[in-house]
Amino acid sequence: MDIAHRNDAPLPASTVDDLAAMYEFRDLSHFVKIWLLTTSCLRTGADFRQVVVDYAAEAARHGAVYIEGIFSPGERVIRGVGWDELFTGYADGAVEALERHHVTVRFTPDVHRELDPAVAEECARVAVRYRDRGVVGFGLGGRERGHPAEPYRRAFDIARDGGLGIVPHAGEAAGPESVREVLSMNPSRIRHGIRAVEDADLVAELVERRIVLDVCPTSNLRLGGVPSLAAHPLGALHAAGVLCSIGTDDPAMFGTDLSREYGIAAELGVTGEDAYRAGVAGALCDDQTRSNLMDIR
Repeated sequence: MDIAHRNDAPLPASTVDDLAAMYEFRDLSHFVKIWLLTTSCLRTGADFRQVVVDYAAEAARHGAVYIEGIFSPGERVIRGVGWDELFTGYADGAVEALERHHVTVRFTPDVHRELDPAVAEECARVAVRYRDRGVVGFGLGGRERGHPAEPYRRAFDIARDGGLGIVPHAGEAAGPESVREVLSMNPSRIRHGIRAVEDADLVAELVERRIVLDVCPTSNLRLGGVPSLAAHPLGALHAAGVLCSIGTDDPAMFGTDLSREYGIAAELGVTGEDAYRAGVAGALCDDQTRSNLMDIR
């Protein structure tokens, strides 16, 4: 169903209330359902290009100079979008984002934990084909509970063999066992990973292996991963020596931005310098780009 709001007339109050209620997420499973509903409007190469350009403009306002963005090709392809139209749209957006907003955008496409593993493996092959157009990593997202990462090991192998980093979500809604599972797949970074704090040996392993956690405090709060920001384990992970970058996850859906997340992190004991250094350490970029990023911190 397509809905168009015309003539700039104000939305009825009941509609505004309904929209606000839709974004009151009960848990990760509910968020995924709403995310699929709202992002299904993205259908063409022009749509994908515009998403990148618009987000780069927003990120630039908060001082971002380098982004490794996530997009989820599997859902779009199942709905009839071609692999190349999708990947080319995002890649074209990165070119325009650099020209217009001076932000370097790279990509780490995700597959979700309920996707047919054969489709995930094809996605990994396509991602490798787009290495020269800005794809640097390959990830796994979606509902953790009841949906292990193991069926996607082959997709990770394809991506890694093709020169991409592995950046799965884990330890967000599920516990330390979820983090341990993806650690067996030799990840470059782990998205979220905050439940690792429940296992001291696991924390020590993350420190020893210098695995960067991409932590998104507001997302964790809104999805019920933590009872409050004050109780967020970011500070404890950082104090233990775990490298933690700071991100927004889905900023429009969580009502946040990069400056807000950095402010929350600072209140939890992670300075902007700490977060930036961790981000550069975990970035899937070439050595020259990494050196340039350190020079401008």
